[in-house]
Amino acid sequence: MTSQLPNLTDLQQAQQAIADFEQSSAPSVWSSLDKQQVIADMRSRLIDPFQVNQGGQPFCGPASIVFELVRKQPLKYVQICRSLFEIGGFQARNRYIQASPRLRQSQGRLRMGMADWMLLSTLRESENLIFPVEPNAPNIIRNLGGMTKSWEMKGWVKEVLGYRQFKYAHTYIYGEFDAMREAAEVIASGGVAFALVTAEGLLSNKPPLLPYPTHWISLLGNIVIQPGKPWHHDSGHISFDIYTWARKMHVDVAEGPFEDYFWGIVMGRM
Repeated sequence: MTSQLPNLTDLQQAQQAIADFEQSSAPSVWSSLDKQQVIADMRSRLIDPFQVNQGGQPFCGPASIVFELVRKQPLKYVQICRSLFEIGGFQARNRYIQASPRLRQSQGRLRMGMADWMLLSTLRESENLIFPVEPNAPNIIRNLGGMTKSWEMKGWVKEVLGYRQFKYAHTYIYGEFDAMREAAEVIASGGVAFALVTAEGLLSNKPPLLPYPTHWISLLGNIVIQPGKPWHHDSGHISFDIYTWARKMHVDVAEGPFEDYFWGIVMGRM
């Protein structure tokens, strides 16, 4: 079975839902968001889900979730955004996710598109117990408040994306290739897979002195694994496609660096 992407009818329904939202006279509950700009952002993301962009905020986990929401469930994406804009929250699968009055009244440079900020910041805030989500918070506060844990990703896979089966396959010590093989099966069956990586090492040529998990990406497929020889750490090879930082990337790396910078995968399917 191939990945379940929206058909023309799904996109047409989503476009009509945006038109209905545009004609609505309901006021915004967000003090700093312009409705026409929010709608323009939403339309651009329906045309190209890779436009979903965390910008200058540490929202890689929520951005990966919303990317998959837009490209697989465009009507649901529009309904969630409208509900957030007009009443400040939305009904997820089993719970109500709401932006706090503080978040809705926040002012400052968003560092990202308005529609993305509205949804991504709400998801991030919904899991924060200590650190507030603020556009202009100091970097250390933004980074601490923006860190996404595996159980939060699993929660969003269930509550926002609506998948009934979800798991986290951690690869802190071993099992990277096995986890990627399972992810390939999940993606082929219409599911989703989100990997936790060290961005500096896996996605750039600036390997850190001490590898640690820093970044969530959406795995898109095209996974090709060439196992290495037993007990030869760097003799294998892997390549795959991902979404991150508002673009599609192809990762092509030897087994050794891949194992060093790959920490686990959250998967979801019906």
